[in-house]
Amino acid sequence: MSVADREAALAGRRVPPGPPRRATPRLFAWLVRDRLALMNAAAEEYGDAARLRIGPKTLYFFNHPDHAKHVLADNSGAYHKGIGLIQAKRALGDGLLTSEGELWRKQRAAIQPVFQAKRIARQADVVAEEAAGLVGRLRARQDGAPVDVVEEMTGLTLGVLGRTLLDADLGGFGSVGHAFEAVQDQAMFEMVSLSMVPTWIPLPKQVRFRRARRQLRGVADRLVMIDRTGPGDDVVTRLISSTRQESDVHVRRQRMDDELITLLLAGHETTASTLSWAFYLLDKHPEVRDRLRAEAVEVLGDRLPTYEDLTRLTYANMVIQEVMRLYPPVWILTRQAQEEDEVGGYRVPAGADVLICPYTLHRHPAFWPEPDRFLPDRFAPDVAADRPRYAYIPFGAGPRFCVGNHLGLMEATFVLALAARDVRLSLPPGHTARPEAMLSLRVRGGLPMTVHAAG
Repeated sequence: MSVADREAALAGRRVPPGPPRRATPRLFAWLVRDRLALMNAAAEEYGDAARLRIGPKTLYFFNHPDHAKHVLADNSGAYHKGIGLIQAKRALGDGLLTSEGELWRKQRAAIQPVFQAKRIARQADVVAEEAAGLVGRLRARQDGAPVDVVEEMTGLTLGVLGRTLLDADLGGFGSVGHAFEAVQDQAMFEMVSLSMVPTWIPLPKQVRFRRARRQLRGVADRLVMIDRTGPGDDVVTRLISSTRQESDVHVRRQRMDDELITLLLAGHETTASTLSWAFYLLDKHPEVRDRLRAEAVEVLGDRLPTYEDLTRLTYANMVIQEVMRLYPPVWILTRQAQEEDEVGGYRVPAGADVLICPYTLHRHPAFWPEPDRFLPDRFAPDVAADRPRYAYIPFGAGPRFCVGNHLGLMEATFVLALAARDVRLSLPPGHTARPEAMLSLRVRGGLPMTVHAAG
């Protein structure tokens, strides 16, 4: 096709529908206060594609499995990480979540072996021990004051991360979870303010962010200095090996810090969020909780789960999948078009900010009957087989598919089965959990729940 013909073809493409420019104040208010409402409103009013003009930004929102497949997989080379990348880099540096091109490929190659199925299978006993420890701590609080489930799940997932991937005990590293909260708060503030507030202004969130970032850099430095006794296949050992060829000591240490901080965030935040929402939903749906407990008792008896039990705890896995459908830990995937493209028949100009939102995609009525209901049987094998592959993307898709998905699913399944067997968690009367769309989809303000005996 000649240049003239290509330009004519591009000119003939449709532009996604969207609100008029005068709606910018309303859209900006949603962006600041309720990002999920913004995405829901776009999907409900404009369907599978919308163009949202907010201040200096024009966002291209696509909400169909075919759109997700095109942007994230089939034509992924034409897209880089998008809006929010600058803010994320301030917190995470050039880690696996934020890097691009050859650096990303090297980082992925270095860390991929740690997540191979055989190695993850060998970690099953460790995950089961950590899950049992959590349940033991919950039982010790039985019929007492409410516990913060989010805080408990954060402690659990950091413990699993340390023992399975880092060959380190993260219990002595202070409040890493709170440091990441500070990082997320500031990153999201910068993102939704559209960079109109200079980062050098010492606002309280900015001061807290800088303090948290120093704390996380200190944690990464301490992880590198630990004497390890394991087989040498942990993340830190592999990172040391992969960066040896870097002649600049400062650059080498910076790369390692970036990777470790990224792993600390991604390795605990998503699973902690999923488990928190799971316990919330189980309390709201006692029939699901009872069926889950019956399966755990039948499969496990009074023992801890093993790797082989993953294929037997089928309902627990279905519950986890449905939790991640309603509350995907990564609620939005942002990309920036590096060249002119077409998505679903709509023109996407070079440089455009593109949004794929698992939160709305997972509630698309064309693919999910009664989309707002919690129905784990959606993920029974005979039902799930008829659904488009890209209608459900809790771990992303394409080359940047989450490398830790198998470990996260094993961890969530073990915890849910053991907890359902041994305890029952319930919300205090009148309390409602609300989602907070930050870098992950966390529970706003924590999740207080009281612990009771199962049954």
